[in-house]
Amino acid sequence: MYYAIFGQMKKQLAQLDKWFDAAAAHAQAKSFDPNLFLALRLAPDQFAFVRQIQIACDTAKLAASRLSGKDAPSHADTEQTLDELRARVRSVIAYLDSYAAKDFEGAATRSVTQPRWEGKTMTGADYLIEHAVPNFFFHLSHAYAILRHNGVTVGKRDYLGTLSLRAP
Repeated sequence: MYYAIFGQMKKQLAQLDKWFDAAAAHAQAKSFDPNLFLALRLAPDQFAFVRQIQIACDTAKLAASRLSGKDAPSHADTEQTLDELRARVRSVIAYLDSYAAKDFEGAATRSVTQPRWEGKTMTGADYLIEHAVPNFFFHLSHAYAILRHNGVTVGKRDYLGTLSLRAP
């Protein structure tokens, strides 16, 4: 289950990479700097697009790290262009590519904590289902919504990507 969930996160990050192309094309068609997308948000108290992407990437890589015991790559949160965000997304995809199903053996019972939890812990199973998966999709969906709200032509198929459809 764990390996499959990270496979889905990897797939969604690859879809996000495609949204950057759509954002750049939209900016070119409307004659504005595509890097303006980084500061856009849906509400004044919401994180900007750049931070939504950073958190989605961090959630995926840190969840894999916490559940496997492997070290995650560090990112400085200094991206200022779509190309720099694209590089971050691709580096997280490459990191997730380094995993095999066996890396998550024992993940369900692994104890997971974060500094903001003030010494409290969760089992790996609870952490993945209650925190990591919802957090990843929350921030990914907000990034998608920011682009849509600002006129970028992306739809549900762009969000979902290719499905594993089979003939009956």
